[in-house]
Order: sequence, then C-alpha cells, then structure tokens
Amino acid sequence: MECNCLLRKRPTDRGRQLNSGSRCASGKLEQAGDRRALPVEKPPGVKGRTLILLDVNTKSPVRIISENFLSLQLDPSIIHDGWLDFLSSRRLVTLARGLAPAFLRFAGKRTDFLQFHNVKNPAKTRGGPGPDYYLKNYEDARSLDKLYNFADCSGLHLIFALNALRRNPNNSWNSSNALSLLKYSASKKYNISWELGNEPNNYRTLIGRSVNGSQLGKDYIQLRSLLQLIRTYSRANLYGPNIGRPRKNVIALLEGFMKVAGSTVDAVTWQHYYIDGRVAKVTDFLKTRLLDTLSDQIRKIQKVVSTYAPGKKIWLEGVGATSAGGMNNLSDSYAAGFLWLNTLGLLASQGIDVVVRHSFLDHGHNHLVDQNFNPLPDYWLSLLYKRLIGPKVLAIHVAGLQRKPRPGRVIRDKLRIYAHCTSYHNHNYVRGSITLYIINLHRSRKKIKLAGTLRDKIVHQYLLQPYGKDGLHSKSVQLNGQPLAMVDDGTLPELKPRPLRAGRTLVIPPLTMSFYVVKNVNALACRYR
Repeated sequence: MECNCLLRKRPTDRGRQLNSGSRCASGKLEQAGDRRALPVEKPPGVKGRTLILLDVNTKSPVRIISENFLSLQLDPSIIHDGWLDFLSSRRLVTLARGLAPAFLRFAGKRTDFLQFHNVKNPAKTRGGPGPDYYLKNYEDARSLDKLYNFADCSGLHLIFALNALRRNPNNSWNSSNALSLLKYSASKKYNISWELGNEPNNYRTLIGRSVNGSQLGKDYIQLRSLLQLIRTYSRANLYGPNIGRPRKNVIALLEGFMKVAGSTVDAVTWQHYYIDGRVAKVTDFLKTRLLDTLSDQIRKIQKVVSTYAPGKKIWLEGVGATSAGGMNNLSDSYAAGFLWLNTLGLLASQGIDVVVRHSFLDHGHNHLVDQNFNPLPDYWLSLLYKRLIGPKVLAIHVAGLQRKPRPGRVIRDKLRIYAHCTSYHNHNYVRGSITLYIINLHRSRKKIKLAGTLRDKIVHQYLLQPYGKDGLHSKSVQLNGQPLAMVDDGTLPELKPRPLRAGRTLVIPPLTMSFYVVKNVNALACRYR
C-alpha cells in the first residue's frame, strides 16, 4: 500500500484542547523475577554504607517480552473531535515511527458507539446510523482508510476494537455491522488484529444493560467464527476482554469469560489508571505506594489466566497516569514519567507481554504528543526506552544501603533499578551489552558502583531531567543537559549519550530518570536474539 502521509499541516491554534469535548525487569532495590541472591564481590576500598553495589545475572534472561512491548493507543474520540484528518501530518508520522515497532490500538469509551457505513455521506443516507449521538460517533470507510494509512506509514500494526453494544433481544452480540467493516477491510487487504468492545464491566453504567463474562465469551467465539470465514482474517489475532481494574465483580466477569473463550483469544487484556485525574497532585507521582498498586493487579490477573489458560499471554491495554482525561501540567509533565517508567519496568519483570499507552494523541492530558504535535516528556522517555531496551529482562542483585530505613519509611523503594539486554536494533552497541534504567525518587543523589560482570566497563549515560523553570511540572526535558526537540517535521533529534570512564561510580541526581548502557559486557543472555 502506498503511504500518503504528507497531506496535512499541524494545527496552528495553540489554544485548541485535545479532549473529548473539543471540536474538529528487574525491580526496586532487589532482583527481578529470580530472587536468588547473586554473588557480589565488594571492590577493595568501597564502603558498603556509602555505596550501592549493583550486579546483573548475564547468563540467562528471567523474562522475554514482545518486540512490541511498548505500544500505543488512539481513542475513537479523534473522529468526533475532528482530528482524524491530521493523522496524515508528516510530523505525527515521524513521531509515531520513532516508537515502532509497536501495536496501535484504536479503542476507548466511544468504541461501543461507533457504527460503520461504507457511504460518502451518512447523514443523507436512508436508514443511516440513527440518533444524533450515533451520528457524532459515526465511522465511514474513509475514516478507516486514514487510520490504517497512518499505522502503515508509521510502521505500527493496527488493532481495531469493534462495537460490542449492538445487541439482539436475547442480549447476544449483533455482528451485522462488524461484518460490513470486516468485509470492507478485507477488500482493501488491510492487515489488522481485532478486539470486541472496551471495558465491558462498565456497560451497565453506559447503557443500563450488562453483559456477563459467559455471554462475552460467546460473543468472542462468534467473532472468531466471522474472522475464519474471511480469508484475509482467518488467522488474524484476537485480543480481549479488556476489562477495567480487577475488583471482585470484574474478576468474576473475567473468570466467566475465560471459562468460555480462554482458548479463543491470543492474549488476555486489562487496563489500569493510577490516579483520579480530578484530584491529582504532583506529590502523588512520587509515592512508592502508588507505584506499587499495579503489582497486586498483575497477581490477580495472572491467577485467573493461569487457572483457565496456563501460558496465555497477558497484556496491559490502556494505561495512563490518571483517569478522567488527566490533568494539565501533571499527567502531561515530567513528574508523570516516574509512573510510566516504573510501569514499563514492573510489567516487563513480571512477564506482561505488551503494554499499550493511552494515548498517543488526543484524549485529555494523558497523551504523548500535545495539541500542537509537540512531544511531551513521556514521549521522550518512551523514545529512549525504544532505542535502548531490548525484550530480554535480566535479574539484578544489589547490596549496600546508605543508611538503615527509619520506622515506617522504606528507603530502598525510592530507588528502582531495572536491567535488560540492550536493543538489537541499536547499532551503536554490540550484542552482549546491557542497559540499566533507574528511577530515583529520593530528594538526594544516590551513588551506584557496578560490580561483578559489570565492573570496569565503559558506560554511556542518558540522564533525563526537566528543562526550564517549571521543575517537575515541566513539559520539556533535557538529555544530559541538552534540551530535546524535533529538528524538523521529518527528523527526530540525535539522542547523544555521555560516556563515563570505566569503573566510574554512577551518581544518580535526585528526582530523575536515567538509562545506562554498559558496553561490551559480552553477556551470554544478550548475544543472540
């Protein structure tokens, strides 16, 4: 398919808001996965009280995640808000391509109110979509074309969520509209994976009508049968059920679904938002208890999946710092990066195969790119992650704390360290190199001495800090002291490391995020793909 990506310029109205109402592995200071202590030989002259000693198990990975681990989401509100046409912007395509390879999930609250019509003017079509609400959430063939073209030009694989709320009188899924979309998409030979609905646990709130897990499982089996009838999609991937936070009633829905359709889906999906965006404060993003809320959810989801479909992959689809569309100068600021980077590290270390960030563009203030198509701090954090982090997760071992934790205060939780094999796609580093990424939530700097297999190796530092006078509220960042910005609409900046001499102690500034590539380790776990 020929990419047509250069048709639209970015919007010039800087005041235009992107929200639904606008128009148009490893771990904290402990090892990840494998908790057996690794031997760490203390270098002569190093005092355990003053330094943290860090070593990595280089023999074998503890987890291997998808090449598309960090993926993206677009909310269907871009149709309602008039932003779909801007997906042909060269600048947006450049930004999205920087995060490839990845999935692009097209789903959100409006998923279950979209209707597909392969006509030029739906408003004038006899027997059109129906009530005005549905007209506002209407999708025609041209919308699908624009969406797919954006994904294709950007090197992303599109996942499309179909409307699950078209129901028959007996509450079974009415698949007639979905079949029209599938047939059109197949006629264009679009390579798409599929889902059905979004957060089915909220259907009673949305329409006053619920769908239980067993019925949802039957609906997914029906969708799988439809896909098998269409040659283009006979082997297409199907993901679901994309439940919300796993509370008791949601777990019951997931169990009912897994009993019926656990073998039908290619991955089990759920979503998570850390904070109510209406009441968030910058200090919330620094709370270790908040960072750890995801761990309990992972365990609950894994328990259900292992019971009904052992070995089935699990995805976190739809994750953001805050709910309710986020909050300006918070969920789109440097401070939100602590949650985002810890989410990536925690999910990878627990074997979650893919995490989908909500949202790449639009939808309040949780996005990676703002209303003027300028990358926000979490975009640059994601870009560094993509450039430096490979799919193999390594276990770490640390020893030595600066001081003993005071009662009620766990100091080690505020310094989080994760380790992976360096990305094979980064040709600046030979295979066998290792990348560490570190979150320092302390208000003081921390010192780390590399030990064991990492000792006396040259290290490249990528230190990401807020840029400008706004501090943690800043929407701009600097890398090793240099502000990051696009060179032009078609060019991302070079991400230049700061080389550190072999054996140098790593000094981690307070309230920062950083990546460290340990070169030429020749790690056995990282030599081969």
